Amino acid sequence: MEPQNSPAAAEATAYENVPGAVTVKLAVDSPEQMQALGRRLASALRPGDLVMLTGELGAGKTTLTRGLGEGLGVRGAVTSPTFVIARVHPPLSGGPALVHVDAYRLGGGLDEMEDLDLDVSLPESVVVVEWGDGKVEELSDDRLQVFIGRAVGDTDDERRTVTLVGVGARWAGLRNESWAPWG
Repeated sequence: MEPQNSPAAAEATAYENVPGAVTVKLAVDSPEQMQALGRRLASALRPGDLVMLTGELGAGKTTLTRGLGEGLGVRGAVTSPTFVIARVHPPLSGGPALVHVDAYRLGGGLDEMEDLDLDVSLPESVVVVEWGDGKVEELSDDRLQVFIGRAVGDTDDERRTVTLVGVGARWAGLRNESWAPWG
């Protein structure tokens, strides 16, 4: 079977024409670089930030979030919250907590997610939602959407295309940052 491009790449392209959205594309060649990107992104995050992650199974969403947790200095190992839906990682010192949500098994929009109280957690925390498209956008006018594209099919290719899309005034300076800490 020939490897093909991930659907996440097409989804990222759809956001390039959203008014006020700022887009940055990065090449990530390994899981270590994905985790390093997460640490780098963490330095730009602050309480109240909503980060939405989109990508195929195995694309690196949890690896990126692990780097975010390291960069934010939170307690506990960051692992996929697939079976618990959400995990809260409190800060070790002074920074915001990391709320890591996996919305894959949640079918509805924000109404179905109300039980998670994300709207309550958001002002003091960094909320990262995997598979949140069409479910959590209403939480904030400003959000960072991260699309992780990879070759799909019969391949062991670790290369990823990461597209950062900043939506809202909070992310207006997104392009002015240096996002590739390994470059």
